[in-house]
Amino acid sequence: MPDAPRSRLRTWTVRSRIVGLLTLLSLITAIAAGSVAYAVDRVRVLEQIDANLDAALDSVRFIVEGDDWSSTDEAVSTIVQRLAPDDNTGTLGIVDGEAAWQPGIAPDVPLEQLPGFVERIVAETADGRTVLGTYVEGTRSIRYLAAPVTVGEIASGPPRAVFVTGYDVEAELAELDGAARVFALTALLATAATFGIGLLVSGRLLRPIRHMREVAERASGADLSERIPVTGKDDVSQLAATVNGMLDRLGSSLEDQRQLLQDVGHELKTPITIVRGHLELVDPASPADVVETRELAIDELDRMARLVDDLRAAARLRDPAAFELRETDVAALVEQIAVKALAIDGADLDPNVEATPVVARLDPDRITQAMLQLAANAVRHARGPFSIGSRVRGSDLELFVRDRGPGVPDELKQVVFERFRRGAAEGRGDGGSGLGLSIVALIADRHGGRAWVADAGAGSEFILTLPGAIVPPAIVPIASAAAPSGQDDRGIHDHDHTTADHREQQWHRS
Repeated sequence: MPDAPRSRLRTWTVRSRIVGLLTLLSLITAIAAGSVAYAVDRVRVLEQIDANLDAALDSVRFIVEGDDWSSTDEAVSTIVQRLAPDDNTGTLGIVDGEAAWQPGIAPDVPLEQLPGFVERIVAETADGRTVLGTYVEGTRSIRYLAAPVTVGEIASGPPRAVFVTGYDVEAELAELDGAARVFALTALLATAATFGIGLLVSGRLLRPIRHMREVAERASGADLSERIPVTGKDDVSQLAATVNGMLDRLGSSLEDQRQLLQDVGHELKTPITIVRGHLELVDPASPADVVETRELAIDELDRMARLVDDLRAAARLRDPAAFELRETDVAALVEQIAVKALAIDGADLDPNVEATPVVARLDPDRITQAMLQLAANAVRHARGPFSIGSRVRGSDLELFVRDRGPGVPDELKQVVFERFRRGAAEGRGDGGSGLGLSIVALIADRHGGRAWVADAGAGSEFILTLPGAIVPPAIVPIASAAAPSGQDDRGIHDHDHTTADHREQQWHRS
């Protein structure tokens, strides 16, 4: 049972929550503002009543002191007649404990008719003091002033005459109460209007979010083509555009996965078919045929194993954690790559390495992997001498492998780095998985660059372009970036010569 209110709350839409909260806030604000205004005006009205009563007392004193009266009755009668009652007021002259004098016009508040009022006034003024008090009867309140009137010498004992004037508090507040009721009604109407307008406006503003939900409900792996309409430039429209971009990337990723499955299936189908066909046709009685079939099966299985390894390598490269960019001495890195390239079977590497002495921000391990793949590609397909080097174009770093082979046809230059792409002269017997150059392109892409191929005289030049990778010397000097602590430039050059001499000795041995 305790979860029921929470479940109902979860069923509220964002639109209803926003409009409900805004409406509640508007209502609370109106109530607070109206209550404060009413309280302030009520206090003002009550203070004005007391001020009028004080003014009446001053008038009584002025009348009594301004003339010679023959008797107290005459003075009280004159006061009652001169101080004619205003709206919502009444006056009364009390003599010897009785209501003796009333104004000549019928007052709004007949004080003499109030039950027990005269007796109360007589008792309160028995000590001769002026009294300011409130008489309450049911829901009716009378704010009154009772002033004893004495003519001539002050006599001992209670005063013979008392002048009384009073205000009907509820009648004085009636106009304010009416205004408060009008304000309350207006506030309710304004709150209702706020609710209605809020529903319309929020529905229009949150329409892209509703479209997002509908598109998400309809989206599936089979169809991600639907997009959310973007009609404005506000935050919700920007969110819709972001979701559309996410759907584009998701669709591209799913399409890439489907294409990968198709390509892998195609690549695996051929060796499986070859192995199955030879196993079906093998002559068990012929040792030579068995050995030949065994060697062929192992060769095809090795090809499938290389394909799986390359697929795993490509998958790892899609993880951002697989890359660690750091400031690297490019010349030293290219020298190391050249030494490692000598280990490739059949490598005929040009000893003149073109290495520009700069510092660049890159992942040296992944760049080495990509460059060795390009070197292996040159050995496998160019079948001749090749060179490795680097150069700088503005703030961009270019690393290249240049061969002297037959070159790459123009129609293949745009697709040669795609997965399972092979040149027209390549066959399945070259030992490649068809993923090598796509891995090179992926490494370049993770560096924010690209891999591409260009003509280089009689051969081709496979290039990795890393834009903005060069670290300005003013920020990180080449010597300090390349040399360990305690070494100077001379130590770096000695190390470079040693590396070059070592590589030269390996070329001579090869």
